[in-house]
Amino acid sequence: MTQDFNLTRRRFLQGVGGAALAGAIPVLAGAQSKQIIVSDPGGPYTTAYRQAFYDPFEKATGIKVVSVARESQPVAQFAAMVQTRNYVWDVTTLTLSADIPYLESKGFLEPIGLKGSDFPNVMAEAVTPNWLGVDVYATVLAYRQDKFGQNGPKSWADFWDVKRFPGRRCLRRSPLDTLEQALLADGVPLDKLYPLDVDRAFRSLDRIKPYVNIWWTSGAQAMQAIQSGDVDMISAWNGRAQAARDGGAPVAIVWNQGLYSIEGWGIPKGTPRADFARQFVRFCGDAQRQAMLTGTLAYGPTNRKAFDSIPAARAAILPTAPDNLRNMRLPSPQWWADNRQKVTERFNTWIIS
Repeated sequence: MTQDFNLTRRRFLQGVGGAALAGAIPVLAGAQSKQIIVSDPGGPYTTAYRQAFYDPFEKATGIKVVSVARESQPVAQFAAMVQTRNYVWDVTTLTLSADIPYLESKGFLEPIGLKGSDFPNVMAEAVTPNWLGVDVYATVLAYRQDKFGQNGPKSWADFWDVKRFPGRRCLRRSPLDTLEQALLADGVPLDKLYPLDVDRAFRSLDRIKPYVNIWWTSGAQAMQAIQSGDVDMISAWNGRAQAARDGGAPVAIVWNQGLYSIEGWGIPKGTPRADFARQFVRFCGDAQRQAMLTGTLAYGPTNRKAFDSIPAARAAILPTAPDNLRNMRLPSPQWWADNRQKVTERFNTWIIS
């Protein structure tokens, strides 16, 4: 991981910010209050989660859900809360590949006791004993149709082919997904990526680096780049590319060789509202609740039964639609847990060299 998770209390307080603590701690002080504080990425996520999960859970249980926006990478804050027992929130969204192996290995997740048999229609990868995945997003190739028509790049090898597909390019300023894309561009099959050949990936990145006009660092930046036409092709999260399309931009999404990630709910170990939090996590496995989520976010449900309630046109643009999912793969959570820190350090050095 890029962060030092053995944070001191002082660094934790600096990281979460005095305002956040001032707003949250008094609420949390009433341990018997029938409420939970749930953190999510904010913006459209909060709107979608409120409609699909928060309000229905309140109505069904009488447990109030207070939502707060979390940091873009919540693991350091999550770990520090457990270590200091200062609980700014009780539940948060976590990503399987990026977050769960580390938190599990450190014992930072509150036991929930989830079993696949409890959720027979949910993707097997989306259920661990202490975490439940509820939506799936994908990192995909997208391109401007006003530049390429229907003959744009259809693979990462095409993206790397600057002669056949001249144009302005944009990649993520992170080794996550970018190393996989570099290897796919170099001919490694999707089902043979792991363990990643890091040296080969960086040799591939060396070839494309001179032609990358923008290295994006946030989903909003990526969406703006492709929506405005500042770039002609991009590696982006499908929801951001879809938002550009919905905004009227002539953007095509390529599912082939996409890398999907599962987001879901985890509970920091020791929170005094763990019982309420566990009820909330289980509630979010419901097919109807997940179907409602897709109406606002172009992310796929993990519960396959949700597709029974999603209009066909909407289902077709979601990552877990069968025709889309079969052309993608889940990055290896364990490989990234074992290698993320050293690979990130190498990538950060490479990008500025």
